[in-house]
Amino acid sequence: MSAPAKPSLEPITSRAQLADWLASGSKPKENWRIGTEHEKFAFTTDDLRPLPYDGPRGIKALLDGLVRFGWHPVAENGNVIALLDDTGASVTLEPGGQVELSGAPLEDLHQTNCETYTHLKQVKEVAQDLGIGFLGMGFQPKWSRADTPWMPKGRYKIMREYMPKRGSKGLDMMLRTCTVQVNLDFASEADMVKKFRVSLALQPLATALFASSPFIDGKPSGLLSSRSDVWTDTDPDRCGMLPFVFEDGFGFERYVDYMLDVPMYFVYRDGQYIDASGQSFRAFLDGRLPALPGQVPNIGDWADHMTTAFPEVRLKKFLEMRGADGGPWRRLSALPAFWVGLLYDDAVLDAAWDVVKDWSMAEREQLRADAPRLGLRAQVGGRSLRDIAVEVLGLAAQGLRNRQRFNDSGRDESIYLDTLQAIAASGRTPAEDMLEAYAGRWGGSVDPIFSEYAY
Repeated sequence: MSAPAKPSLEPITSRAQLADWLASGSKPKENWRIGTEHEKFAFTTDDLRPLPYDGPRGIKALLDGLVRFGWHPVAENGNVIALLDDTGASVTLEPGGQVELSGAPLEDLHQTNCETYTHLKQVKEVAQDLGIGFLGMGFQPKWSRADTPWMPKGRYKIMREYMPKRGSKGLDMMLRTCTVQVNLDFASEADMVKKFRVSLALQPLATALFASSPFIDGKPSGLLSSRSDVWTDTDPDRCGMLPFVFEDGFGFERYVDYMLDVPMYFVYRDGQYIDASGQSFRAFLDGRLPALPGQVPNIGDWADHMTTAFPEVRLKKFLEMRGADGGPWRRLSALPAFWVGLLYDDAVLDAAWDVVKDWSMAEREQLRADAPRLGLRAQVGGRSLRDIAVEVLGLAAQGLRNRQRFNDSGRDESIYLDTLQAIAASGRTPAEDMLEAYAGRWGGSVDPIFSEYAY
C-alpha cells in the first residue's frame, strides 16, 4: 500500500507548488524507468492460515530472515514493518500481512524479471525453514476478515477505523486483496495526460486479462475478479475512473484539486501517525486542521496524502497502473510488459488512444463495472473485450519490439506478453480456469489453490 514515510520539511506556500511537485516528475525519454510492485499472500503450509505478525512462523520472523540477503530493516514503534535495499527497492507489509515487493526503478523488463525472480527466490528460501508458503492471486480464497491478523502499522489502525464509514468493502481491500502494478514515467504534462487517459480507459482490460480471484470464504463469489469489485464499495471519495481526466484542460493542477478534495487519513509527525481521518487538506493549508490546529503542511505531508487515493490509475511523480489481480510468476512480468509496450512508444500510444478515444464516460464506467464479472466477454463500443485485447496486445508487442532491449539470448521484451496473448486467444480468464478446476478435480474445495498457485 505504501513504502515507509520519508518526511520532507519543505513548507507548502501555495497550491501552485503542489502542481510543480507533480510536474517535477517529468523526465526525458532516455531516463524513463520501470518500477514494478507485487503483493502475495503468506500462509502456513500445514493449515493454510494467514500469518500473524509475531511468533516463530510470523511475518516478523520472515522479515528477520530476509536480512541475510542485505536488506535493511525499518521499524515503527519497535516493530520491523519494512525492509530497504541499496537499489531503491523495498519489502513492505499490507494490513493483513500480505508481503509486497516494491521494485527499484529499472531500465528494461529483463531487469524487472530478474528482480522478481531474485526476490521470490529469497523469500522462498526463508519461508522453507519456517513452514511458510506464498500464494499469487487477487483475493484471499479461503479465510475471512475475522481469520486475518492485522499488522502493527499506525496508518492501518487509522484506516481500519475510518474505512467502514465510507463503504462496506474497505476492510476486505485492506486484509484480503493482492495486486501487481507498474509505475511509469512521463516526459511532460501533455505526455502525462495522454498516458493517463489511455491507461485509465484500458484499465478494465488489464482487470480482465489478470482476473484471478473468483472465490470468497472458500466459495465462488460470482465474480472473476473479487479484488477489482472490492474497490467499487471501498470509498467513493478516493476510488474510481476519474471522469475529469478525460475533460478538456486536465493537467497537474486539476489533479491537485482532486487530491485537495480527497479527505485525509493521517499526518505523520515524529514517528507517529496522527489521526486526521475525514479532515480536509485544504484546511490544513490554511492552518485550520483540527488534528493539528495552527500548523501548516510540508511537502512530506503532501507526498503521504497522495498515497491515500486509490483510483484505477494514480498520479504521483509517475503514473501507477492499479487494475490487475496478483498472480503467478509469469504474470508478474507480463503486467509491466503490457503497459510499457503501450505507453513508452509514441506511435503505439497514439494507436492505443485511437482504440479508446470514442468511448463515452458512461461506456468507460460500464466497462469498469462489467470487467470483474464478465472478464473478456464484456463489451464496449460494440466490441468484445477479448477482441480489443487481441488488438491492444498486438500494439503492446510492437511497442516492446521497437524498444530493442534484448536479453542474453537475444530475445526482446515482447516475450513477457506470451502469457497474456494466450489468455486473449483462448478468451478465458485465469479465474475461469480456477472455477473449472473447483467444479471438477478440486472437488469443490479451494485448498488446492495453495499448492497449484503458490510461488
